[in-house]
Amino acid sequence: MTDAVTRAADLLKDHRASIDRLDTILVNTLAERFAHTRAVGKLKAEHDLPPADPAREAQQIERLERLAVDADLDPEFAKKFLKFVIQEVIQHHKQHQS
Repeated sequence: MTDAVTRAADLLKDHRASIDRLDTILVNTLAERFAHTRAVGKLKAEHDLPPADPAREAQQIERLERLAVDADLDPEFAKKFLKFVIQEVIQHHKQHQS
């Protein structure tokens, strides 16, 4: 192997290690987020509140889009991701209300 190929292989290994570390952070962050949303769902069920809050969802989507732009992340991707998470949360909240 040439020096350039060896350097590229080392860089690839480093990038993959960073990706693996970030995936771990993402999963743990999502788990923490869902722990809080489960608590919210229980509170909503206990107080007979609706599982969805469209005004809050709209605020969160706008906020995430701004964060995405600031972070140089595609805001459409960020919006789709948050909408997916919100739909999962709403499903969990509905389960608490049953």
